[in-house]
Amino acid sequence: MRGRRPGRTHPRRGCTGRPDRAHRRGRPGEDPARNLTARIFAHVRGLDDLRGRIALLAADEKTIRIAEATAGRSGKDALIAYADAWRDYARRYPGRYTATQTPIEIDPALAADAPGPRRAVDLTYGMLRAYGLAEPDLTDAVRLLRSTFHGFVALEAAGGFAHRRPAQASWNRALDALHTLLEHWPSSEDDEEREKEAGKA
Repeated sequence: MRGRRPGRTHPRRGCTGRPDRAHRRGRPGEDPARNLTARIFAHVRGLDDLRGRIALLAADEKTIRIAEATAGRSGKDALIAYADAWRDYARRYPGRYTATQTPIEIDPALAADAPGPRRAVDLTYGMLRAYGLAEPDLTDAVRLLRSTFHGFVALEAAGGFAHRRPAQASWNRALDALHTLLEHWPSSEDDEEREKEAGKA
């Protein structure tokens, strides 16, 4: 009977791959989800159910990172910490991040018990209220932030920033611009006036 060759490892049969390689290796200092695979596959009822569970778990991970980054901060400091945590998660775990941004039909019972999405809303709206925003401006500002953050990281991941200026410099300037815009957000009353003028024309 032949023994194993020295230094050679044998993959365990029946193992299932995890959403990201970095998580698979279990690098020191990485976040909570060491049992991610077990948590995902424990009660899976099909591919759609699996995708939904991955999306919810990833949303929870991302929200925890943002919450930790923004704790005790407000205004521009909170905005920068929030944005940097968002971008860092997208770069470290591209597969899981994509799951949080892809429209997926999720079991309502699972969604109701998932803290990630609700916590994300609370964090985002709480940060923006520090800029003195109220509805409907809050929703408009949330959409602007999501569009900016997601658009930037998606282009960056696709190699869309080929110009010699470093992407980090553009990211910093984008956050400066967002902060200035949020501090001088146009009143929703301006929209009402424009609609009245358009109706008269």
